[in-house]
Amino acid sequence: MTNRQMVGRGSKLTIRDVATAAGVSTGTVSRVLNANATVRPDVRRKVQRAIDELGYAPNAVARSMRIRSTHTIGCILREINIPQLAGFVKAAHDVLDDEGFSLVISNSEGREERERELLSRLSSRQADGVMMGPYTPIEGEFEAFLRGLDIPIVLIDRAQQPWADAVMADHAGGMRAAVGHLLDLGHRRVALITGERGLYPASERIRGYQEAYAARGLQPDLSLIQAGSFLPGAGFRITSALLGQRNPPTAVISGGIDMLSGVLRAVRGRGLRIPEDVSVIASGHSELAELVTPPIAVIGWDQGEIGRIAAGMLLDRIRNRDVQEAHQVLVPSEFIPRASVGPPRREP
Repeated sequence: MTNRQMVGRGSKLTIRDVATAAGVSTGTVSRVLNANATVRPDVRRKVQRAIDELGYAPNAVARSMRIRSTHTIGCILREINIPQLAGFVKAAHDVLDDEGFSLVISNSEGREERERELLSRLSSRQADGVMMGPYTPIEGEFEAFLRGLDIPIVLIDRAQQPWADAVMADHAGGMRAAVGHLLDLGHRRVALITGERGLYPASERIRGYQEAYAARGLQPDLSLIQAGSFLPGAGFRITSALLGQRNPPTAVISGGIDMLSGVLRAVRGRGLRIPEDVSVIASGHSELAELVTPPIAVIGWDQGEIGRIAAGMLLDRIRNRDVQEAHQVLVPSEFIPRASVGPPRREP
């Protein structure tokens, strides 16, 4: 006898009926309905199975839970006003729009509590999936939280998790080429300013940096690798401090798509010339890098391609949720030399 037959076709279903069928408390059912992240995945599945079998739908949101589609996709970014991300958002929107899905964009401000809040909100409103580039390292409690949401997630430019689909830029490859170019010009003191080492873009940039030195039999000064933040303010503070040393770097690499403005302000504040006094390389294509004088060399990748791939992967995951194997795609990057890079200044 099915759960529906046990309750009776003529009965008005209640949350208590769902709890009885699932063998849990009414409070647990309520937490599942409200997408509370504290519910274990196996319990969530048990309650959802009872909801599906009973046909329980207290409101439109619950109904969307049963049919498992609202044709809404969430996209969580650290800062929605970063110009370089416009290509990603536009490409993802176009792919989803062609399939009848709406894209909801949210700003996490780079705070873990904000990321959790937005994810819980999207889950409770029955978004069909989420694309996100979390500013929080995916480990420990935060990883357990993500896995417990029971919603398809595609990670954008973040660490390869064995359970999550992901699209990433090849930051290591682009960094190897850029640092190799500087070393071949005669630079030895190359500064890399990037985000927290636990985040994929930063760790990969550091790996590419070190590999470029190793390939030439050279040892870098590891104090010139400054990893801790992708924010423009950090770019300014760290660059200014490095350039004020008795033995300053002869080249600075801005290892974050939003850091270049801070690096340039620091160089200007020190009264230095680019590239005569210090060479500068940016990460990510931008109008600033192209229009400033001199134009800034760039480690670039196609943000639009990342957006298209991420949206397509998420649609595939929504349509095939029973597929267990996660997929990761690496988008190539390239080094584009420009007038901001030259040989190191020779001391008289």
